[in-house]
Amino acid sequence: MLKKIPVAQLRLGMHLHRLEGRWLEHPFWRSSFPLRDALDLRRVRDSGVAECWIDTSRGLDVEGVAASPGPAPTPAAPAEAPSAGTAAGATLPAATPAPGPTRGFAAEVREAADICLRSRDAVVSMFGEARMGRAIDAEACLPLVDEIASSVMRNPDAIVSLARLKTLDDYTYMHSVAVCALMVALGRRLGLDDDGCREAGLAGLMHDIGKALMPSEILNKPTRLTEPELRLMRTHPERGHELLAGGRAGEAVRDVCLHHHERIDGTGYPHRLPGERITLLARMGAVCDVYDAITSNRPYKAGWDPAHSVARMASWKGHFDEHVFAAFVHSLGIYPTGSLVRLASGQLAVVAEQNPQTLLAPVVRVFYSIDQGLRVAPQRLDLSRPGCADRIVGRESPAAWGFERLEDLWVGPDVLRHV
Repeated sequence: MLKKIPVAQLRLGMHLHRLEGRWLEHPFWRSSFPLRDALDLRRVRDSGVAECWIDTSRGLDVEGVAASPGPAPTPAAPAEAPSAGTAAGATLPAATPAPGPTRGFAAEVREAADICLRSRDAVVSMFGEARMGRAIDAEACLPLVDEIASSVMRNPDAIVSLARLKTLDDYTYMHSVAVCALMVALGRRLGLDDDGCREAGLAGLMHDIGKALMPSEILNKPTRLTEPELRLMRTHPERGHELLAGGRAGEAVRDVCLHHHERIDGTGYPHRLPGERITLLARMGAVCDVYDAITSNRPYKAGWDPAHSVARMASWKGHFDEHVFAAFVHSLGIYPTGSLVRLASGQLAVVAEQNPQTLLAPVVRVFYSIDQGLRVAPQRLDLSRPGCADRIVGRESPAAWGFERLEDLWVGPDVLRHV
């Protein structure tokens, strides 16, 4: 039975079911767990959260506290809404769901920065528990997924683009956060309902949990892996599946963990599944996982430019589901945020924000004159604005031009320092 009590009445031996308020307001990667540690109890009391729910069927009760009705159950998804775990080949709606409430891109980037920071800490904690042999309760991460999903629904470009920026030390953890956000955005584009998008996000957050059991010297190796090391790394989907099997994780979430490295042509791992046997959610996971991996800086290579990455992925025949990949490109943009592009005016610009109605005409920040061979004062230019005579004529390589820290132009140094 669930009871709502003041946080001050919590004591060791109780089972904390949920903390009231937003996930960002408390210091845990999950909000449902048994209170066995005095440090955890003190952290809950010091968090500033006033009330919580306890589950008296799984832990101690509070004498004299009347039972309150538990949180309302989530309504069942409409029968016609596609399920994220549906087997591949199912017909998907062409229409994009109506967008949620929006806010300005700059404001959402600042909010997304806070979410990324807390998400990173949460994933670090989760991986730490996995390394200690504790079962991973995937469903306890839903409040974290909800925060990420809410940001995606308000402005999908902000957190998806920001989560791509990560340090070498943070890659393993922030990769999970980035894939979570990408999965929510892709699910939304594919027409999944709210529950389907949450499940997709949870699967993205959990897809690499098996890497918690990989040796750190292999995870962080500054050069390419040897064949024996590569064989060991390729066991992480099965190790992750085993971890999730010991806790609360839906079948679809476990399936993405196990099969996000499968390929449509049957050449993937660990089971070399042919395309018709790969679920929709696992197909989505394959696209999102690869995109974030190749656009991120790794110990052994620099990340590729986002637009270059999309083009390269499009050329890999047999790797991805074509329908899912097309939806992914539409969710991200032909020229994803952060891409370096050449304009017809003879200037270089960084894509700063997407225009969902016209993927070929995003908002850019012009900063370099090719004719003059020098930087100019950055200027915001909405290529979709009526009367705008400029347009993108191609993508460029930041490395070829010797440009660094182009993220300053679309994120802003203040947000980057915060992250």
